[in-house]
Amino acid sequence: MNFESKTAEELMATENSAETKMRARDVRVSYGDTEALHGVNLDVYRNEVLALIGPSGCGKSTFLRCLNRMNDTIDICRVSGEITLDGQNIYERSIDPVQLRARVGMVFQKPNPFPKSIFDNVAYGPRIHGFTRDKEELRQIVETSLRRAGLWNEVHDRLDEPGTGLSGGQQQRLCIARAIAVNPEVILMDEPCSALDPIATALIEELIDEIKQSYTIVIVTHNMQQAARVSGRTAFFHLGNLVEVGATEQIFTNPGDEKTQDYITGRFG
Repeated sequence: MNFESKTAEELMATENSAETKMRARDVRVSYGDTEALHGVNLDVYRNEVLALIGPSGCGKSTFLRCLNRMNDTIDICRVSGEITLDGQNIYERSIDPVQLRARVGMVFQKPNPFPKSIFDNVAYGPRIHGFTRDKEELRQIVETSLRRAGLWNEVHDRLDEPGTGLSGGQQQRLCIARAIAVNPEVILMDEPCSALDPIATALIEELIDEIKQSYTIVIVTHNMQQAARVSGRTAFFHLGNLVEVGATEQIFTNPGDEKTQDYITGRFG
């Protein structure tokens, strides 16, 4: 069996050879009495795009939310196991979830700009985290973030207008700019294009390709063609289990598990 098509368990022994940014070991998530994730082991490499795929309800978004402790906001949710960021367990009591989310940003399925101006949407994070010393520095962060999100040329002359007035695709790029503005190390994307038209989707995919040199990106997508286009590695989830993880090309052309093959070929999902 090729390295790229090894099962999750077999990969644990070999993933250590790559530079790991985040590491999950025996991660289990329960909602009340129902266990939604069953002992997931997965490494996220530095400056890679990792796609999480699988049928609806398979646990991929639940796992994504574990990586910046968004599941903490759900009262009945319980997370066990270990997840590390640069070797430090992010679930230690000493870790401030707000500071963690500055390092591990998130872009949601539906664009969710704040009811503020375009400028203030991007400036919000640097302000609350105290990243700037003066207005000029803040303005520079806003411009740089909008440029990196591929939005500056479209909005530079209307920064005082509400972010909610932008198109859906522009709103999603604004949300990416907002995430970038606090200089995160990891960006999580939960089906960021599912509410967008094909043109806006293509712009987001181009953006992912451009910024992957600077950020580690984990993207949940129900669109297998999108996973194939944007990611270097792909992890397949099914019924709360991580079935297989490996190089995207290998997963889509020669998967090592029959369930992966069945999903890729549309036999279920």
